[in-house]
Amino acid sequence: MGFKCGIVGLPNVGKSTLFNALTATAAAEAANFPFCTIEPNVGRVGVPDARLDKIAAISGSKAIIPTQLEFVDIAGLVRGASKGEGLGNQFLANIREVDAIIKVVRCFIDENVTHVEDTVDPIRDAETIETELMLADMDSLEKRVNPLAKKAKSGDKDSKQQLDLIQRTLAVLEDGKPARTLEVSEDDNKAFQMLQLLTSKPILYVCNVDEESAADGNELSAAVDKMAAEQGANSVVISAQIEEEISTLDSDQDKQEFLETLGLEETGLTRVIRAGYDLLSLITFFTVGPKEARAWTIHKGDLAPQAAGAIHTDFERGFIKAETIAYDDFIELGGEQACKEAGKMRQEGKTYTVADGDLMLFRFNV
Repeated sequence: MGFKCGIVGLPNVGKSTLFNALTATAAAEAANFPFCTIEPNVGRVGVPDARLDKIAAISGSKAIIPTQLEFVDIAGLVRGASKGEGLGNQFLANIREVDAIIKVVRCFIDENVTHVEDTVDPIRDAETIETELMLADMDSLEKRVNPLAKKAKSGDKDSKQQLDLIQRTLAVLEDGKPARTLEVSEDDNKAFQMLQLLTSKPILYVCNVDEESAADGNELSAAVDKMAAEQGANSVVISAQIEEEISTLDSDQDKQEFLETLGLEETGLTRVIRAGYDLLSLITFFTVGPKEARAWTIHKGDLAPQAAGAIHTDFERGFIKAETIAYDDFIELGGEQACKEAGKMRQEGKTYTVADGDLMLFRFNV
């Protein structure tokens, strides 16, 4: 099960620098000119989770495999992109493929780094991004209206329902609001998701600040945080330059010492990855044994068979039961055998809702 977060923003805001640091590679060229990223770069990163290390230590697992998120670095957006300016619709198609959008906004002043709008204003930049995405959504929906209207007139109930949904969505967009603000009923939710609207995706603002502001942010990032809160979104403060420097250090000890000299407890990237994970309403369950301790990603609210399917589709299809231990019990009692003896290993069926941190062993028959 893969989950993608698309990194978008205007040129020269630090998108590619952030991507490089996230993936600890130089795959995305970071240069001081617009459109240095022509094709989307994709990188997978492990989600930091201290629980996995503890589980592995108790079980003596030889390998530790974290769950992962996929980040897509998408070419810089400019005003008028929805009408073909800059790289035009090339980036829009890439955004449609992701599950959530990370909007990187520039919150630092540096005369040596050009800005496509000549001045630094993260609120304006964020609004430019949102406007272009809304215009692209409107264009996409308007093209569907006439064909659906013809089918609806002929009595096609599905077309009539979809047409009504599109018209309500267009009204929201024309009012200057993103599609995610539309109240969608449970009956319409599947059809709404199938529209693949850019502004229906959850968003996270990443404020790229100067080194001195990495710990507490600055006035520019505070303004973004306020805007995000008003939209019901979250924001994270990082210094992409610092993160890139950290990514070049070899050992965890070197990284920690470097962070301490800057007055930081953890990397900004850890916060970004964690926030991206939360943004998509994901949780983690674990499998553990002598060969490996592994984290798996599922949606909050998924049932045991769906969790089994995250490992292999055969596990879900032939699901019988799940032997489950709560994380706290596993740590407190010191492992699987102790949990069995204490009666803390449970037999769960098809209706069990998996809890974050569950250790699971699936029984199946195909």
